[in-house]
Amino acid sequence: MPIALADITAALALPPLGNRSDFDLNPEVRAALAPGLKQRPAAILCPLIERPAGLHVVLTRRATHLKHHAGQISFPGGKVDQKDPSPLATALREAEEEIGMLPDQIDVLGTLDPYLTSTGFRVTPFVGLVAPAWRALPDPNEVEEVFEAPLDFLMDPTNRLRHHREWQGSRRYFYAMPWGDYYIWGATAGMLKGLADRLAVLAEQGAA
Repeated sequence: MPIALADITAALALPPLGNRSDFDLNPEVRAALAPGLKQRPAAILCPLIERPAGLHVVLTRRATHLKHHAGQISFPGGKVDQKDPSPLATALREAEEEIGMLPDQIDVLGTLDPYLTSTGFRVTPFVGLVAPAWRALPDPNEVEEVFEAPLDFLMDPTNRLRHHREWQGSRRYFYAMPWGDYYIWGATAGMLKGLADRLAVLAEQGAA
């Protein structure tokens, strides 16, 4: 059965499930980094948009010339600047700057559990419903491409894979959700799993 908007709002209203992180599949890395790891605040927007085929997630492919995470799939977002009054303000500002998504085109539905990255960011993921009339205006300095992926596909646990790469002499595991030509992985996949976890809890409560 397709995921409905009411399912999303109910899942976001659940009590906190606890932080999600890059370390969920790599606990030994967390232990090694924990003593000196600084968690800088950041925020992203997970934009949902209603299409005839159901809810879709708006994602970006980062520009290939960027110094960090070039060419990777991500949500609009970034670190919290001093001028931002709140993490939500950061997420909305970045969505406007990166893909031309104006604040008045977004109905913020709620937040997911914080996500901790191995690069030292504590990310607050906001989920918002975007007006169907929105049209992407990507900033070429930051974004190479904007695309939409079906929410049902991304929330299906059979499409969530556990991959690994060698990094600094050790094997690092991460979640990946390959969809067509797009390889959705790392923190982006981890935050999507955070939404899937909430939907799973909601389903369990409904079945009880």
